[in-house]
Amino acid sequence: MAFKSWFLVPVVKADDNDQELVDPQEALREKCQAKDHIQSLYNKYQECNDRVNGKSKTTETCMEELFDFVAELDHCVAHSLFSKLK
Repeated sequence: MAFKSWFLVPVVKADDNDQELVDPQEALREKCQAKDHIQSLYNKYQECNDRVNGKSKTTETCMEELFDFVAELDHCVAHSLFSKLK
């Protein structure tokens, strides 16, 4: 009781709509992954991953290729994501 008297606890009420919520980021990521330059970055990452997995002892990682792919994908998604949020 004492806690409620000192602090206001925010209450969030959901809409009564029975519609299933759809994450717009997922749809935008799929759309952006189809672009040629992002697809080529993904292919470079996959080639590196196959090369590393084909070796038994290696210190090589594919972090650079992964970061390049994810950064470009997020950059593409960011152009239109925030206009779709409520």
